[in-house]
Amino acid sequence: MAKALQGIEAEVFVVDNHSTDGTVAFVKRCFPWVKIIQNSENLGFSRANNLAFRQTAGEYVLLLNPDTIVGEEVLCDALKKMDEDTKIGGVGVKMITENGQKAPESRRGVPTPMTAFYKIVGLCKRFPTHRRFGHYYMGYLPWDEACEIEIISGAFFLIRKSSVKTKELLDEDFFMYGEDIDLSYRLLLDGWKNYYLPLSILHYKGESTSKTSFRYVHVFYKAMLIFFRKHNRNLSFLVFWAIQLAIGLKAGQALIGLLMEQIRMRLGLSPDVSTPVLYCYLGAGEHVLPFEKFANEHGLNYRSTVVTETCCKDIDVLHLDTFDGDVYAVFDTNSFRYETIIHLLSMNPKKNVHLGLFYPQAHCLITAREVLADE
Repeated sequence: MAKALQGIEAEVFVVDNHSTDGTVAFVKRCFPWVKIIQNSENLGFSRANNLAFRQTAGEYVLLLNPDTIVGEEVLCDALKKMDEDTKIGGVGVKMITENGQKAPESRRGVPTPMTAFYKIVGLCKRFPTHRRFGHYYMGYLPWDEACEIEIISGAFFLIRKSSVKTKELLDEDFFMYGEDIDLSYRLLLDGWKNYYLPLSILHYKGESTSKTSFRYVHVFYKAMLIFFRKHNRNLSFLVFWAIQLAIGLKAGQALIGLLMEQIRMRLGLSPDVSTPVLYCYLGAGEHVLPFEKFANEHGLNYRSTVVTETCCKDIDVLHLDTFDGDVYAVFDTNSFRYETIIHLLSMNPKKNVHLGLFYPQAHCLITAREVLADE
């Protein structure tokens, strides 16, 4: 985030929801200019962000997930758009996953009862570009053009502070999931425009929580029910009952899948899902030896490719996807700008090719599944 803030007058708040992994000490040591709000318990997404929102003094406020990487020019370009169009209340961007895929939740529609029903029963997934069935993710919109949308993701939500009428930015009835939907909808109700800009950021998408898990299904659709109760008070009992039934069936399906997997594991019937992993370093020659030393110390299977940002136009020429297993394209952050890294990763996504970031000064390697650092 520091690179994206260059030239912008800003204050940064980090709200820690009672982490136990040394995050607070790390932030204080490495980023002394960051203002930290340290909670003694997990307050949830809404309450935690509201604590920081009350202390902000800027014209604009950016909600940003910790599992994101923001390109150097993204924030500057987004602010420029909001300065140009004073009717825009909120802005979202193109989110790229850690293997280069476009995240569909970058643009979403208001989850009306029918829109939510189409998503729950799978019609949205089956017909992603259909204007009715696919409205939840607005898959009929172009990815590379700025356009009005309805719902902005809370992973990157740039909001005009004057558009918020209350002291609380987010409704604290939502503990996790749904709060960004509610905020976006309130902006629309108040006459503001919500915009999508084709500016790319990386979003690891909460890799620790599978979207097919019982926990995700239960928490996410519980948030949908809170939204329906709040904004559809005149909803008929029959329609509301049908939605609750669909949600219950979806959660039950996830639970049955979880139980079946546990049974298969106990019977020894689960296939061996372990696959070989290769870490492919991409960067300047002067950092090859430090990376290889780091990789050897951590027992990594690796190969090194000396390449610079100016000459690396497409990582496909490296044929990373031909490796029989998962490959991490480990970009040296001293050799590549974040914007270039995200662009190269998203040019031609491969299922088995994932992002890795190597920080030479910090002797640290970050991937979606782990953070490796020297003691």
